Amino acid sequence: MADVHLSKHEAVRDCGSYEVWFDDGRPSKFSYFDDLPNRRLRPDIMTKAQAAEAAQAFAREARDTDSSA
Repeated sequence: MADVHLSKHEAVRDCGSYEVWFDDGRPSKFSYFDDLPNRRLRPDIMTKAQAAEAAQAFAREARDTDSSA
């Protein structure tokens, strides 16, 4: 069973991503955010709160799936 980690990356204030990464080498999953609406040009860019919730939900699901296997 691999550990699931959640990391926040924010090089510029109010703009960045949450990364869910795994110890076993599976690819990371990113949830991108930008809290300035005029810079949210792509539909997959969320607010910081939305991205945090999406990343936490994905990490929770991955952890639960790994623990039940």
